[in-house]
Amino acid sequence: MRERHGTVCGSQVTDESRILIVGLGLIGGSLAAGLKASGYAGEIVACDRDPSEIEQGIALGVIDAGGTELAPWVAESSLIVLAVPVLAMAPVMTELASMVSDQVITDVGSTKQAILQAAERAFGRLPRRFVLGHPIAGSEKSGVAASNPDLYRHHKVILTPQADTDPTALARVRALWEACGAEVLEMDVMRHDQVLARTSHLPHLLAFSLVDTLARQDERLDIFRYAAGGFRDFTRIAGSDPVMWRDIFTANRDAVLEALDDFEAGVARLRQAVANGDSDAMLGIFDRASHARHYFDTLLNKTRYQAMEQRNVRYRVSPGGQVTGTIRVPGDKSISHRSIMLGALSEGVTQVEGFLEGEDSLATLQAFREMGVVIEGPHQGRVTIHGVGMHGLKKPAGPLYVGNAGTAMRLFAGLLAGQAFDTELTGDASLTKRPMGRVADPLREMGAVIETAEGGRPPLRIKGGQQLKGITYDMPMASAQVKSCLLLAGMYAEGETRVREPAPTRDHTERMLNGFGYPVSRAGDVAWLQGGGHLTAAPIDVPSDISSATFFLVAAAITPGADLTLEHVGINPTRVGVINILKAMGADLELFDEHEVGGEPVANIRVRYAPLKGIEIPSDQVPLAIDEFPALFVAAANASGTTRLRGAEELRVKESDRLQSMADGLAILGVENTLYEDGIDIVGKGEDGPSYGGGRIDSHGDHRIAMAFTVAGLRANDHIVIDDCANVATSFPGFVDLARRVGMTLEEVSA
Repeated sequence: MRERHGTVCGSQVTDESRILIVGLGLIGGSLAAGLKASGYAGEIVACDRDPSEIEQGIALGVIDAGGTELAPWVAESSLIVLAVPVLAMAPVMTELASMVSDQVITDVGSTKQAILQAAERAFGRLPRRFVLGHPIAGSEKSGVAASNPDLYRHHKVILTPQADTDPTALARVRALWEACGAEVLEMDVMRHDQVLARTSHLPHLLAFSLVDTLARQDERLDIFRYAAGGFRDFTRIAGSDPVMWRDIFTANRDAVLEALDDFEAGVARLRQAVANGDSDAMLGIFDRASHARHYFDTLLNKTRYQAMEQRNVRYRVSPGGQVTGTIRVPGDKSISHRSIMLGALSEGVTQVEGFLEGEDSLATLQAFREMGVVIEGPHQGRVTIHGVGMHGLKKPAGPLYVGNAGTAMRLFAGLLAGQAFDTELTGDASLTKRPMGRVADPLREMGAVIETAEGGRPPLRIKGGQQLKGITYDMPMASAQVKSCLLLAGMYAEGETRVREPAPTRDHTERMLNGFGYPVSRAGDVAWLQGGGHLTAAPIDVPSDISSATFFLVAAAITPGADLTLEHVGINPTRVGVINILKAMGADLELFDEHEVGGEPVANIRVRYAPLKGIEIPSDQVPLAIDEFPALFVAAANASGTTRLRGAEELRVKESDRLQSMADGLAILGVENTLYEDGIDIVGKGEDGPSYGGGRIDSHGDHRIAMAFTVAGLRANDHIVIDDCANVATSFPGFVDLARRVGMTLEEVSA
């Protein structure tokens, strides 16, 4: 991120550039130390009212020079960092106002609204080259002696630029923090203060209060002597600088009080549950908290949700390998989503086995917890859902975040359109690029009030309390998600809702609704239901996901000598396009032990290698295999002759443009292909040896693209490196381990 000769990310910092840090404590000193450690060649000076801090900073090599007065250091400095306590910002800025010209200024304060207002008073307006900032890092230690060059590494720094902030100044400040190894985000000032009041300021307030309360009790010695590690961990932050936190609570008073009000209301609910011996209410609170903590810890460690920057996981696949053994892939994601949704809306307790513990499914589960549903688990695929009935959901405290789960967002849109409260659905960067007009438009025909972002994209803002009416809707393209969305909305609508699909799509929703006692009828290409019914809890055993199994079906089908069995795979007739297509290409697939589980057909599938041939994929199979085509394209690259696909324009609007992404990747490997608006022609070689070369592939954050090119490595003559693979965990947790178990050589690295 930094060149050694003083230029930082194109920000015009030269060897002669001077950075002035005002306030040489832990935060300012660690910034200086981090810059030094990164190789910054310019001069770093400091101003602090304590001369001993300046002397110690120079002695430690943290700064090059400094003093207790501002004036001598400002003119020759190109960048000024205000690292004084929050309440000291105003007098420092007042003094600084008459000295600065075109210097870039930034700060480290944790209450941005107060600092913005202080800057406006001092300068008359916030200077365009003043970039408000806040590093989310710290320590209980203080002073320059505690300076740590790694304090900001892998931590977040939030910048809160205004609409007229100078872009070059913003880039300069961003580069400053990135040089120290920080992850830089941007946020609105008010939103920053609200978020930090809840995630940082409130916990500190509670820790100070708890320790103070216990310290004033007669039994305090025993309390502290026998306190367990959890008490120590929670109260550790009470050892922070009291003056600093007094200033923060004073400066961010309104947001802190709002957060404290919410907390006190939550404590009151818990107190009432304990007083009444209400075990269900206590379980709901504890279970939501426990799994929210686990869920968000997982997300934060992977830094991929909640508007955090996504780490780049890279796969390196060695050429060759074998595919043998017996495996069971994770549970079906589509059924896992629906099991939570319908179980939550049912009357009674629903037991789910085989639940997919991937991030998409967990996002759905967490969303229902936020709407007041008590859900136990998941524990090794087992989930217990305490249903609240069709009208028992509660308004969530904020937007429902579904991560990368397009299925969740589209199905949620239908069932939330019929609720009495307003909701907002949002997702990660990938999901917010995907079109939602295909569900929003027909829902509006039913009477729903839905706002979307530009281009019909998320977030979706759904107005509650609307009277929905059943409609007859002819879908312009085959989509199980659209069909399911409208059927779920139809349960809340007056009259009958009928959906006609141009081609068969997966029918998990219809099957599960019938299994929960809500009748759904079907005749030909039309499915319909009557509004006003109810759901009754029923057990669900989630089959293994045929979409996940597909990567291993193809792996065995293209690898000489392969013999692989996949257990308990869902073979719903609306999902078996991949089996039909592979068989038509000559694959040796055998289905055995076929039976039904909870209305869903399952079977074991044995795949042995057999030479494949190119085919023209039948149009009636396209919607039955729409999610499996990335892997099928790899099969086509290893077949003899040309495989032709048409009528698959739906692939253009998945997590990526899968037609384009696969065409680009195949071309890099040397596989001849011709791309069309609704399909592709792929010319395979089909020899027993390598079919193509290696290369570096961009998955565009699409898990299916990443896994497809991982499988391609089995027949490559060189390494395949695949970038942006973090989203594989979204749909297929454990993919890397299973790939290695059956014989692929796959290395996973964080780039």
